[in-house]
Amino acid sequence: MSAARINHLRQVLEQDPKSTFARYALGMELVSAGETDAAIAEFHTLLEVDANYANAWFMGAQALHNAGRTPEAIEWLRNGIATASRTGQRHAQSEMQSMLEELEG
Repeated sequence: MSAARINHLRQVLEQDPKSTFARYALGMELVSAGETDAAIAEFHTLLEVDANYANAWFMGAQALHNAGRTPEAIEWLRNGIATASRTGQRHAQSEMQSMLEELEG
């Protein structure tokens, strides 16, 4: 089922490469499929289109941490916290701050 969703989302992105929703959904599907590097690449591409997409920073950080890449996850969290703070996304900021404290603790 996940492979079908991944293929569908890739088709959507062929038509509209700047679709932040499709890019985020593809990143999430790739995380679920265990394709961490591909997921991180999608989140990175999403952030090139919309650097204020705080959840991309957060989910990217989670994927990196789960892949044992904690220093990179911490960097993503710091960038995400700054983004969420700047854009008034308090809930996302709080979630990322909690995760950052866990990883640095």
